[in-house]
Amino acid sequence: MKTFNYAIWREGKYYVSRCLNNDIASFGESREEALANLKEALELCFEDNTGEYIEVAEVSIGEEFIDA
Repeated sequence: MKTFNYAIWREGKYYVSRCLNNDIASFGESREEALANLKEALELCFEDNTGEYIEVAEVSIGEEFIDA
């Protein structure tokens, strides 16, 4: 299992999620969708050369930016 730091913020009608450990980002119409899409992108990034994925079991540390 790998742990990644991430940030989620809203841009217009979408939520953007970005991994702070590398330059991978994704988005979704909800926070949950944005985080799930980020997790999938990270799994694809860490796919090993046999074609099998190194599963990211949980993204457990986060930050959130809100409009105040």
